[in-house]
Amino acid sequence: MARLDPTERSKLPDRAFAYIDSRGRRRLPIHDASHVRNALARFGRVNFESDAARDRARKRLLNAAKKFRIVPVGFIAGQLEVERALPPLDAGSTVLPSGFVTLLMTDVEGSTTLVQRVDEHFAALIEQLWAVLRSCVSACGGHEVEARADEFFAVFESPRAAVDSAIEMQRALPQRTWPGDADVRVRIGIHSGYPTSTASNYVGLDVNTTSRVCALGHGGQIVVSANTREAVKASGPQGVAFKSLGAHHLRGVGAPISLYQVMSDGLRSRFPPLRPS
Repeated sequence: MARLDPTERSKLPDRAFAYIDSRGRRRLPIHDASHVRNALARFGRVNFESDAARDRARKRLLNAAKKFRIVPVGFIAGQLEVERALPPLDAGSTVLPSGFVTLLMTDVEGSTTLVQRVDEHFAALIEQLWAVLRSCVSACGGHEVEARADEFFAVFESPRAAVDSAIEMQRALPQRTWPGDADVRVRIGIHSGYPTSTASNYVGLDVNTTSRVCALGHGGQIVVSANTREAVKASGPQGVAFKSLGAHHLRGVGAPISLYQVMSDGLRSRFPPLRPS
């Protein structure tokens, strides 16, 4: 490419490049990991000719980040600032978000014993539980993915929203009166990543990771992966803290993953060590 002088460089549209170096050469953002990181950092300073152009560029950039397994923490923080000024999504929308998302899973601690205790009331208990969980997910802008047996699965575009939803769940459940005077406690696992989306669900390693993280916890506890913790700390950590639970080998997941317990007002803080994976 021919060298551009300063006047020519100034006339180039921002959408055309990640940056122009001092020698007037265009540098595209997504051909290797360093360029992807540079483009993520610069994205918020680029002026696009339309919202559609911005959305196309964002999708392309996030796909490149996924290819190089880059967790775009700073990018998420910047995009959240932009999205706060946008109208909220339709709560009844059935379109699940894609790209870098945060997955939340819950299950009921001691569900087998609970079934035996409440007997015919168990179906009503689960319906009440799902109603509480759905309310917390909806209030924080999340999307229900699936509810079956004693398990519940939701997804969020904002990592902080997923954590806030989990906190509201754990605060709300002890306040409920359950059928058969049951003591209902759920464990919650949260992980941020790039799951593969289907028409109405998600599949892939990130889904398995979320499930494994959930299974390690105890009733009343919220356990998150390092991905989620770093994204929340970048986008707004006020009101929450993260207690390190160490690195853990999760069944079916390659490298050890650092896990953290969410700490916030109104939540239990003391739990036994995490369950075996």
